[in-house]
Amino acid sequence: MKSSFLPVVLAGLVGTLGGALGTYFLIQAESPTSESAERQPLYWVAPMDANYRRDKPGKSPMGMDLVPVYEEANTGDAPGTVRISPTVVNNLGVRTGLVERKSLHTEITTVGYVQYDENKLIHIHPRISGWVEKLYVKASGDPVKQGAPMYSLYSPELVNAQEELVLALKRGNPEMIRATEARLKALQFDKTLIRNLRNSREVQQTVTFFAPQTGVVDHLQIREGYYVEPGTTLFSIGALDKVWVEAEVFERQASLVKVNNPVTMTLDYLPGQVWQGQVDYIYPTLNSSTRTARLRLSFDNPVGALKPNMFAQVVIHADSAERLLVIPREALIRTGRQDRVVLAQGEGRFKSIAVQVGRGDQQLAEITEGLEEGDEIVLSAQFLLDSESSKNSDFMRMSTVVTSNEQPLSVTVLGEILQRYPQQRKVHASHEPIPQWNWPEMLMDFTVAENVDIEALKPGTLLHMEISKGDDGNYQIIGTHIMEHSDTGGEMRHD
Repeated sequence: MKSSFLPVVLAGLVGTLGGALGTYFLIQAESPTSESAERQPLYWVAPMDANYRRDKPGKSPMGMDLVPVYEEANTGDAPGTVRISPTVVNNLGVRTGLVERKSLHTEITTVGYVQYDENKLIHIHPRISGWVEKLYVKASGDPVKQGAPMYSLYSPELVNAQEELVLALKRGNPEMIRATEARLKALQFDKTLIRNLRNSREVQQTVTFFAPQTGVVDHLQIREGYYVEPGTTLFSIGALDKVWVEAEVFERQASLVKVNNPVTMTLDYLPGQVWQGQVDYIYPTLNSSTRTARLRLSFDNPVGALKPNMFAQVVIHADSAERLLVIPREALIRTGRQDRVVLAQGEGRFKSIAVQVGRGDQQLAEITEGLEEGDEIVLSAQFLLDSESSKNSDFMRMSTVVTSNEQPLSVTVLGEILQRYPQQRKVHASHEPIPQWNWPEMLMDFTVAENVDIEALKPGTLLHMEISKGDDGNYQIIGTHIMEHSDTGGEMRHD
């Protein structure tokens, strides 16, 4: 146990340090030593944690030296653009692809249960009262064919109806004959039996009823000797040449399913066999408990292999009617709070941009916002590029870069006072990103101008602070707007 654990730990440490050193050398490759001596760093960052930033050199929580990050030269690049030499691009194994328009094929996997086709499910009820003399079907599931005998019934009412027809025949009254025949037909007396009665004029005490369709018996409710009446359900006959499958899909998938979408079905009962069907109906309401939409799928069953209540696995194939803007799923970076991709801008330039993701399948993801058809994106090594670009990227696809001459002399930003040093007239504060200066969110020290009341800058104070760069190169707070819970307004205090 111990002998196998040590190599795994060493391998993990080597992999982690390799990734950190890769990021470190990527930063250093774009920040030559000669240029570093001429330019002032914007901030320092931990090699193994891009979110750990400081305004001066020091050590990271892991004891490593912080890496300086310099302001990019005025090349017209947007904030967050990373420049890499072709050799480094090749060594990193960077692959790129194009944003395309394609029809998206979505496969929705779910489960269902085989049911009778209710369009062909017949319930058998008597139309007269009587006693079951003979039952030809013995149990639920028995197969029957159309025209086969099902049960024989003794009914005084049916005997009287036969006698009326015989009497009408003897009298030769055409109107009475037609009326009595119509009554027998209404009582489900078979046409063949009526013809035999006209010829023989012999009344049958027990009348046999026949199957109206081919299928199987379901819910058999009677036995020989039962007394039945018109409200009694004797049994049902379900056809199995075509079956329904009841399935459910999640609420977020319901909009993807359309009537007539093809469906593939498999069953554990019959391994290796695949059935092809389609979506027959989408029920108009959702299950309030499970938040699922119910579907009815239709499958041909010529040999009767599919039986009611079987458990089935189904895959619904939903193709988008329109051609959607899509990218390979491998290019997508999902952080939980933001989805983004790395855009390849040519000439070794890369930039992380935010995107809005729509529907997707196993290979592709729809992009609803952030990209255009024909854009080139990174498919591999994008996480390393994103870790560097995302530090100061505005995540916008298009951005106007503010040159050093266009940068404002002072900016106002939301911050929080963490520490106060009254004797040095300094504070240690955190602040939100400052896009005007291409600054990320970070912690740094500020000097406090003479016109600002430093006693009001207590630790934990939230405020809008106006900062500017002094002649000595240090950044100074020249105005404040302290945000107090009881204050509905405030004023900027500065000269």
